[in-house]
Amino acid sequence: MGVLIVPYVRYVFPIRRAQSPSAPTAAALPPGRRRGALLATDLQDVPFWRRASPALLAVLLVGLADLLSGKDRYLAPLMTVVPAVAALTLRPGELLAVCALGLVAVFGLSHYDEVDNINDARFLYGAMVSYVVLTVFSAWVAKIRMRRAAAFAAVSSVAEAAQRALLQLPGPVVGPLRLAVRYVSAADASRIGGDLYSVLETPHGTRVAVGDVRGKGLAAVQTAAVVLGAFREAAYDESGLRGVAARVEASVERHVPDGEFTTALFAEFRTPGVMELLQYGHVPPIRVDGDGRAHVLDAPDPWVPLGLGRLAAGEPASWGQPFGTADVLVLCTDGVVEARHREDGAFYPLAERVGPLVRGACGSAGELEAAVGRVYADLLAHTGGDLRDDALLLLIARTDG
Repeated sequence: MGVLIVPYVRYVFPIRRAQSPSAPTAAALPPGRRRGALLATDLQDVPFWRRASPALLAVLLVGLADLLSGKDRYLAPLMTVVPAVAALTLRPGELLAVCALGLVAVFGLSHYDEVDNINDARFLYGAMVSYVVLTVFSAWVAKIRMRRAAAFAAVSSVAEAAQRALLQLPGPVVGPLRLAVRYVSAADASRIGGDLYSVLETPHGTRVAVGDVRGKGLAAVQTAAVVLGAFREAAYDESGLRGVAARVEASVERHVPDGEFTTALFAEFRTPGVMELLQYGHVPPIRVDGDGRAHVLDAPDPWVPLGLGRLAAGEPASWGQPFGTADVLVLCTDGVVEARHREDGAFYPLAERVGPLVRGACGSAGELEAAVGRVYADLLAHTGGDLRDDALLLLIARTDG
């Protein structure tokens, strides 16, 4: 019975991973979003007939099993599986209504199997008592489940609001840049991950930071807050990109525990047609030209991640790259390039796949948003729909020539 019901439940209630919009504007969640979080957490946004269908399917399967096995097999006591299944998806009142149908089925099957006579009534009595007791217990479990779901939804909505406040996500256009983003956290329960990004229009040009904190959860969030806070201050104060990165590095060394590090990539768009890049152990960016060819922009002098600078001699060096209006810059974290194939475990070949997916997407914000959606869909198809690490995709196009 469980072998049949579990896949059916997964089909009726597909698992949905959180996906951040490209340009959210509110740091806090409105009441409607909080109510939606509660409904989604406890499946109450799903129609009743879909939530009741697993329990109804169990009634049908037990009834068919009893009828097909003949009168010499009394399988009606298996109906006790119905309250247990119903407790997973239904409210207490809904559960009692569905289980009442199961109780009627027990009576009918008992009459069919001729165990409702005086001699065999003890079998019917035992089945009925077991069914009623389990129904009452399951209704209590459903009530507890709903209380826990309410508490979880409250924590989840607060965590999402904190995530938005921390990231201060930019709009679809910042200065001369168009942006499209997909951000997915591996920590579904909290919707908080260790990937970070920021795009700022400053007196020194438009500056971008993308990072990936080692680890997950609250510790990663604390480190991300240090990196983002330092970048937002330094981006406005420092005239050069290396000065910005040095300020961030110093802040990480002061406020982040030893041994923790963050890979990062900084970019500056000051002169039309050119960009300056500075890499701290991060995934290399990819520039897709107007013909759909992908160019991996490896750093000529790679540097260690933020937090490990004291272990290296010398200083990091930035480098320039052409970046025109026909190009699309693809930035990501290792959750994208290290996503495993659903069958053979191969890494996602972003550099090989991204060119055709984003070609010609630089013309408008809508085209760029559609392009990042295609890349994200292709990533999910590669993994079979499950990402086991935080993943960030950021597509950038420019409008100033």
